[in-house]
Amino acid sequence: MSLPNKSHGRKSISANIAPRELMGQDARLAQVWTADIITLFPDSFPGVLGQSLTGRALSEGKWALSTTDLRLFGEGRHKNVDDKPAGGGAGMVLRADVIGKAIDHVLHQQKTAKPLIFLSPRGQVFDQKMATEWIKKAGIVLLAGRFEGVDQRVIEHYGIQEVSLGDFVMSGGEIAAQAMIDACVRLLPGVLGNAASIEEESHQNGLLEHPQYTRPNEWNGKMIPDVLLSGNHQKIDEWRRSEAEELTKSRRPDLWRALKVR
Repeated sequence: MSLPNKSHGRKSISANIAPRELMGQDARLAQVWTADIITLFPDSFPGVLGQSLTGRALSEGKWALSTTDLRLFGEGRHKNVDDKPAGGGAGMVLRADVIGKAIDHVLHQQKTAKPLIFLSPRGQVFDQKMATEWIKKAGIVLLAGRFEGVDQRVIEHYGIQEVSLGDFVMSGGEIAAQAMIDACVRLLPGVLGNAASIEEESHQNGLLEHPQYTRPNEWNGKMIPDVLLSGNHQKIDEWRRSEAEELTKSRRPDLWRALKVR
């Protein structure tokens, strides 16, 4: 069965994807880090990922994005994708047979295995370490959930990892997917103009980032700290480290405790 995917970025030639299904430039090359999203709302992408640094990197072929419309795998005339929860209860659950066909369709196109992720509020909380691990792979496959989630049998059958954006509930996984992809893409070689900026960011070294300042030197009676204008790089580094530690202690004691036991 030939089913449409929408792809963004560089294009690879695939026998089961019709040319009309490709958007813009080449969508997929085996050596390019690729994010595949299975979603009921493929038009949500690239969204903000098509802007600024990630958007430029996408157009330059430094990474690729492909969406698969879950509705196309639905059952019956109305392409139903969900049903009532077994045992009763509120809401609807995405059907195993529908999700399974969509996943198989995506996996069939993969030349290299990628992590299969279900965006779920009950999953492990996404963090910088996870993003760093994901970019070491050929890419990721993200299943954007809706309703009350997906049939548990799908998760178990495919060994899907459940990942959460945080301890809150959203209407679906599309926004979370874009946030996670952004966190990954900016770590790819050549995406950020200054690679050193990554090393100084929050969470990259276990600490929150130090405060930042820029011109004008005085604003509303508040001055840039003298040390940052001193030109003494050792003193500046010491100040930034001290500020980062204090921020981490006060705002994220969990991170501070984890850092101290390393």
